[in-house]
Amino acid sequence: MSNAGRKRIRIGQIGIGHNHGWEKMATLRKLPELFEVVGVVEPDPAWREKRGHIAAYQGLPWLTEEQLLNTPGLQAVTVETDVLDLVATAKRCLDAGMHIHLDKPGGESLSEFQGMLDKARAGQLTVQMGYMYRHNPALQLCLRAVREGWLGRVFEVHAVMNRMDGADYRAWLSQFHGGAFYIFGCHLIDLIVAMLGKPDRVTPFLRSTRPEDDSLHDSGLAVLEYPCATATVRAAVVEVEGFHRRQFVVCGDEGTFELRPLEYLGLSEATPEHPLPTPKAKLTLARPCGGFQAGPQDVELPPMIGRYDDQLTEFARIVRGEIENPYPLDHELAVEDVVLQACGYPAEAG
Repeated sequence: MSNAGRKRIRIGQIGIGHNHGWEKMATLRKLPELFEVVGVVEPDPAWREKRGHIAAYQGLPWLTEEQLLNTPGLQAVTVETDVLDLVATAKRCLDAGMHIHLDKPGGESLSEFQGMLDKARAGQLTVQMGYMYRHNPALQLCLRAVREGWLGRVFEVHAVMNRMDGADYRAWLSQFHGGAFYIFGCHLIDLIVAMLGKPDRVTPFLRSTRPEDDSLHDSGLAVLEYPCATATVRAAVVEVEGFHRRQFVVCGDEGTFELRPLEYLGLSEATPEHPLPTPKAKLTLARPCGGFQAGPQDVELPPMIGRYDDQLTEFARIVRGEIENPYPLDHELAVEDVVLQACGYPAEAG
């Protein structure tokens, strides 16, 4: 059935403190055939002062959480609070019977995150985590190449997600034991777990490069060990122009996939009329596979009109029951477990 024949999903947003929150709202409003946005919640006047003026929120009702969750016909909520409040807010939305799009990462307690997933499972409700690279066309191709065996037996993954940040953001990051890795490395771990499953062992290496200034773990490395492979994940906020060196490389005994950078800056300004190109992936194959020739080759991929368009379109289809969530709750739990191990959080007593 076409979108014209389906009722729009009534949805609201709780929180504007997450750095991705305004772009999620802008995307929801860009998809009026799928979503009816009923309002936004932000009880903290500091966040209202800082971000309430952003164009994505203009013209929307500002509601209390109670008002939003009691809106007649409400089906879903995007949870975009500051990171510390994500999981607790998600639990309240699930208790109210809402499907949720929950931004990342999933908190600093595995048991709390699992409790949230248990609520979703009991209520047969959707939890879509906000890992933005799941819908990157190049990384989707990489996932296909691994799953369909184009690369043979994978023996190595090398993933980097760096940038440069100043004092204010460093101070915010300092509240998390995992520091930069907790916020940025989780994206890469999500991809690796989707491709290779949960590793046998995770070893973290967290470093503070400016101990004279603060205690922030501003650079991190995690080694994920598999029976026949290792994966290294790096995340730091001290690399000059680090955004342009974000990369994902997968090596198998029959081929290699390389993507650098992971995406171009400016996706929030992209439009259907003026999309941004997807960075070229490089694919090297020992034999022809999937319509690609043997040998090294650059792969042209469809342009992107935003980080979140495909993600939130998929969310609508899941909520409507048109498709199963391609990232089930067990995957989300595995990712959270690996992320916390990679950040050096102590194991919780079971």
